[in-house]
Amino acid sequence: MELSSSTLYLLFTFAVLFVLRSLLATKSSSDKSKSKTNTKLPPGPTPLPIIGNLLQLGNKPHHSLAKLSDIHGPIMTLKLGQVTTIVISSADMAREVLQTHDLLLSNRTVPDALSVLNHDQYSLSFMRVSPRWRDLRKICNNNLFSNKTLDASQALRRKKLNDLLNDINKCSETGEAVDIGRAAFKTTINLLSNTFFSADFVHSAAEAGEYKEIVVSILKEVGAPNLSDFFPALKMLDLQGIRKRSIVSVKKVLTIFRRFVSERMKVREGTGSSSNDDVLDALLNISQENGKIEMDKDEIEHLLLNIFVAGTDTTTYTLEWAMAELIHNPKIMSKVEKELEQVVGKGNTVEETDVSRLPYLNAVIKETFRVHPPVPLLLPRKAEIDVEIGGYVIPKDAQVLVNAWVVGRDPTKWDNPNVFIPERFLDSEVDIKGHHFELIPFGSGRRICPGLPLAVRMLPLMLGSLVNCYNWKLEEGINLDDLDKEDEYGITLEKSQPVRIVPTKVK
Repeated sequence: MELSSSTLYLLFTFAVLFVLRSLLATKSSSDKSKSKTNTKLPPGPTPLPIIGNLLQLGNKPHHSLAKLSDIHGPIMTLKLGQVTTIVISSADMAREVLQTHDLLLSNRTVPDALSVLNHDQYSLSFMRVSPRWRDLRKICNNNLFSNKTLDASQALRRKKLNDLLNDINKCSETGEAVDIGRAAFKTTINLLSNTFFSADFVHSAAEAGEYKEIVVSILKEVGAPNLSDFFPALKMLDLQGIRKRSIVSVKKVLTIFRRFVSERMKVREGTGSSSNDDVLDALLNISQENGKIEMDKDEIEHLLLNIFVAGTDTTTYTLEWAMAELIHNPKIMSKVEKELEQVVGKGNTVEETDVSRLPYLNAVIKETFRVHPPVPLLLPRKAEIDVEIGGYVIPKDAQVLVNAWVVGRDPTKWDNPNVFIPERFLDSEVDIKGHHFELIPFGSGRRICPGLPLAVRMLPLMLGSLVNCYNWKLEEGINLDDLDKEDEYGITLEKSQPVRIVPTKVK
């Protein structure tokens, strides 16, 4: 999220022309109301003229905001261009936003990069809370990610897991290093594509890389500092080309979905039914039910886009971070291996029925979520009216950012917060389902990630099977210090360097 010198030049040039005029025009009419509100705003760093606190975000805003919160407190105000932004940095303040005042803070500010091709009007993540949003949420909860649906698709997840292990086995036979992120992405996207379309999207590591680049490009454009977001008057100019690039990436994904949807509709028109019995059939059935929830073709395609982009990247990065932590912590890896050997049997794949009997493996996953939350800054909320929190006022139309990354490292809630210690979750009631605000990797409240039930099923299977079926070592010539644990900010928390490690099959 770093602002380059060329971006700053554009910022000053065009912001002065387009924004200063509007600021001056509204100054006299808003002075009285501002004087009342500003006295109640949370504290924060002094903003510069026009650009506000933009320069203080840096290229890793979750880190920069954590440092600022040390100075200004767990609720603070930043001025990002013209946008008043309230940053939440503690579990107690997060509870106020995500639970106590959830109703008043449920809507979201929409990044310009996601408003392309009208995606914001269809996106479950960004559309306003409304009867339509509730209908789509109900479809996700009842038809896509319900326990009944997920129980029925266990065999599919087992098949995709076996495909992953077969790919790993080929590398073990040749001594080739595995790119854990790419392998996890291939597994996750094919699981989703089979769940939705009864077909694999990706058939090789190269294809996985191509698809991954498209998804990453969408998320990075959304997470990039965009003058159009900070200065709405500049939207029409698209000074950084973010909207233009986003249109290209989103079109690529929608084109794939449109092909699947069109082909399936032709089959159904010809035969009157389809034998696939997958999510696409379920959505098309819903779209044709009279007197019930209506869905058109565009809504189906954009819902699929939403789920694929959100689901593939977060699962991929969490598995990659977990493997990186285990490689860095041989004692923890040994404890996971011992538990798996006792419960599952050495060299066997993990079944879903095993997961509840693997407390240490589950603790490793929770600790990974704590230290490396997949979305470090939860998607921004927007205040519908003035909202009072902690004695301060979040003004109407302000955006609210919850820094899940720093909440997970709060020293008042966690001992040794910067150290990877899975044992902290043994005999602990803290879960990741939005009930405990010191650990909110999927958010909380009515906007909690709908794909959480699938993620918590897939991650133990993948991580447990990788550890139980293979021994892992670094590539020749690579030291442990070379496997850095630096992160890179998009919307999701990517590793700055991929985890490449060599498997040896357990005998």
